Amino acid sequence: MGAINSIEQLEAYRQEIAAEVKADLPTVLVCFGTGCQANGARPVAEAFSDIIAEQGLELNLSIGIKTTGCHGYCENGPLVALQPQGILYLKVKPDDVPEIVEKSIKKGEIIERLIYRDKTTSEMIAEYSEIPFYKHQHRIALRNIGAVDPTNIDDYFLAGGYAGLVKALGMKPDDIITEIENSGLRGRGGGGFPAGTKWRSCVAVDSDVRYLLCNGDEGDPGAFMDRSIMEGDPHTVIEGMIIGAIAIGAHMGYIFVRDEYPLAVRNLSSAIEAAREKGLLGENILGSGFSFDIKISRGGGAFVCGESSALMRSVAGEVGEPRAKYIRSVERGLYDKPTVLNNVETWANVPEIIVKGAEWYASLGTEGSKGTKVFSLVGKVNNTGLVEVSMGISIRELVENIGGGILNGKRFKAVQTGGPSGGCIPERMADLPVDFDSLTEAGSMMGSGGIIVMDEDTCMVDVAKYFINFLVEESCGKCTPCRDGLPRMLDLLTDITEGRGGEEHVALLEELCDLLTWGALCGLGTSAANPVLSTIKYFRDEYDAHIRDKKCPAGVCKALITYSIDPEACTGCLLCAKKCPQECITGERKEPHTIDTAKCIKCGVCRDVCTYDAVRVS
Repeated sequence: MGAINSIEQLEAYRQEIAAEVKADLPTVLVCFGTGCQANGARPVAEAFSDIIAEQGLELNLSIGIKTTGCHGYCENGPLVALQPQGILYLKVKPDDVPEIVEKSIKKGEIIERLIYRDKTTSEMIAEYSEIPFYKHQHRIALRNIGAVDPTNIDDYFLAGGYAGLVKALGMKPDDIITEIENSGLRGRGGGGFPAGTKWRSCVAVDSDVRYLLCNGDEGDPGAFMDRSIMEGDPHTVIEGMIIGAIAIGAHMGYIFVRDEYPLAVRNLSSAIEAAREKGLLGENILGSGFSFDIKISRGGGAFVCGESSALMRSVAGEVGEPRAKYIRSVERGLYDKPTVLNNVETWANVPEIIVKGAEWYASLGTEGSKGTKVFSLVGKVNNTGLVEVSMGISIRELVENIGGGILNGKRFKAVQTGGPSGGCIPERMADLPVDFDSLTEAGSMMGSGGIIVMDEDTCMVDVAKYFINFLVEESCGKCTPCRDGLPRMLDLLTDITEGRGGEEHVALLEELCDLLTWGALCGLGTSAANPVLSTIKYFRDEYDAHIRDKKCPAGVCKALITYSIDPEACTGCLLCAKKCPQECITGERKEPHTIDTAKCIKCGVCRDVCTYDAVRVS
């Protein structure tokens, strides 16, 4: 079917394709997110297609298999889900496909070696929704990811897609804004500013032109929430933007995507073209008389372009630098016209809010932070990946219930939230609710939603140094506090981690943090002090150990540690000696080994490979 010219035609088309669904037949869902593709999902999908074609199997929709976006459980990819059985298979290889077809698709049997096994209890779970990683989630922004083919607009229609747009076209623009205000939706890009308030402020400005932007830059280390939505459910972003455009009277929108996201760009481009062909973008959308279109603007890899004013300058073809904070983008944004900018996750929530209502959304989360939040859960945790939970969940619940606890039975030490400008929260505060206000009070921030879990082997001074080094590299250098303050801060942290730190170093760090907080030009600069301030506040003993004792308690900072082998624990297996790149470990088989500290480069390989915990760090 070509262009759809009315709401009635759209609903008729939806019913037409729904009639083709054969719910009693199986559907094979192969995760085609970036992580799973990197692990070999494409050969798995091809193997399914080949076998299904060879055997003439009839599957739901007669499409054989469906390649979807990221299911979230990234470390266990490639993932294959079977519906309607609700089975999830992990780490599937092409060689596993014939057995899956023969046993699971034809006979309904479960292949135990491919299902989830709890790393602590060894319990095996086949049902997708009962796996702890998924069981404790509440998906709104991620509602379709893993279930729809992002390159097939009909699949989005079958999932109820564009129902929010249909409803919005029957509402007054002011009523749409009121609905978003009443929902309590706050921007998911980091600042947490109320979305409805931003939209209304833009409309209040007298202008014949307004623009609408989507921030898909997401430059935080370890963050991949927005990328997964753009890759796995691009139409929900497009639909949210169209609804926002109706609300503020914008006729042109841009999605700013970082250059390192080629799959997101490809799927977004395909979705935008499909939406145009169906009459959902362009002139006279669904015969409503309203016109709106979207273009993709690709970033050049600069972290600072995630900041709103720098992003708008980049879209306009200028150098991506922030401008003074007193200039509000809702008054003078892109091309100096009133502009609304929200991030990918924010736009993904909009269609569902319009369909289900503000009251439904506001019933979720906490008083000041409504709804859900998508996080990338990474670091020293058993279950890493993409999760969406109700606001107000505790850090401990995230780490233990969804994350499955700390890797290798190590002690939980801290989490870092909010990207490089976020802070580190210690384990003793792990019952803190995850919401905008609680994290800010604790000295961190929500940010775009990255959560990095750290264990007992993490040096918190080194963590602060890592993030400040990242910010030094990514600073645009426009304002003095960032241009000069961040490198000086890095010098001080380097001195501390290399044994040259004195008592005055901490005082100087705190002074520089204060300078950045109050003097930096943009939000990235004013929050850049958080990694340092939070680690000084909660882990001051580690700073003291580095400065006074010239020791790194976690055994990370090379200048302050020495490797040795405990003769009581060493079995003389020779493994460490074989792996040592410096050949500085000596000893006979079945006899205790020794390390020549003069030759040791402190790479840690010996400690990593020792299965008897005989290598000591002091």
